[in-house]
Amino acid sequence: MNLNKIRLVSGMRPTGKLHLGHYVGVLENWKNLQNSRDSLFFVADWHALSTSYEDKLNLKNLSIDLVRDWISSGIEPEKANLFIQSSIKEHSELYLILNMITPLGWLERNPTYKDQLQQLSSKDINSAGFLTYPVLQSADILLYDAQEVPIGEDQRPHLEISREIARRFNFLYGSNILTEPKEILSETPKLSGLDGRKMSKSYGNSIYLSDSRDEVINKLKTGKTDPNRIKKTDLGNPDICIIFSYHQEFSHSDEVAEISENCKTAKIGCVECKKRCSISINNLLEPMREIRTNLTDNYILDVLETGGSKAREIAKKKMQQVNKLVFEG
Repeated sequence: MNLNKIRLVSGMRPTGKLHLGHYVGVLENWKNLQNSRDSLFFVADWHALSTSYEDKLNLKNLSIDLVRDWISSGIEPEKANLFIQSSIKEHSELYLILNMITPLGWLERNPTYKDQLQQLSSKDINSAGFLTYPVLQSADILLYDAQEVPIGEDQRPHLEISREIARRFNFLYGSNILTEPKEILSETPKLSGLDGRKMSKSYGNSIYLSDSRDEVINKLKTGKTDPNRIKKTDLGNPDICIIFSYHQEFSHSDEVAEISENCKTAKIGCVECKKRCSISINNLLEPMREIRTNLTDNYILDVLETGGSKAREIAKKKMQQVNKLVFEG
């Protein structure tokens, strides 16, 4: 750990393969931050249980696959500390203590809580674990004295709960032992799926970071374009075309401008547009594929073990301080 750098903590649940939406929304930001921050990135396997406890997930394999996606995307174990949440038991210890002091009303007012209950109504997630997941999230952050947490605008209420819990603990026990984290607000691009809905594995509309070159080409052939453009000679509107939104994200700016103009004037058809889009996306993914071929399970487990050891040292020291305050006064 580099004590001269600002410490940053962030995590991701191991619920399946990562797609391009995860890359532009999270991993690109992590890649940049790892160069200037003392970064801890963890696999949030306990958090996965809050909504998927009935699914009998193989969390060990999913965790390995998640970290494989991270490293192939440019997250470097030499720069960032990677570990699995459940391997650091102090997360659960601090979670338990913070649960004792967190008012129920704070959790029930969490704007995501009722939204998720409605969105996931087909699943039985009305549990204590789901209600209190913001407390576990707080423990994940406060355990490491994280000074910064990268979030999108929609996650601000969650981080505010963490700050409130830290303030309440510090007030109750007369110490500033828990650091109130600051947000790193980043624009989180919302990449649409091939069908225009949110990119999600449950919709079957995703391009995964692990997809082969041919898989990318074939998937893009199914992507929605301007519905009013029936023939190649019809003038197009790139602003309502999913494929063009991918160009905006993954193609060079000069090519984006050219494709936009040629679409509007019918100088390029959708088939050619998709072909060029597949080239841009494959150019992004090809280096990831090369890295991925060398990432064995044993290597990833070694990375997580090393990262876990470093994280555990920090966590143990923090819990010694917390327990002394709570139990010795």
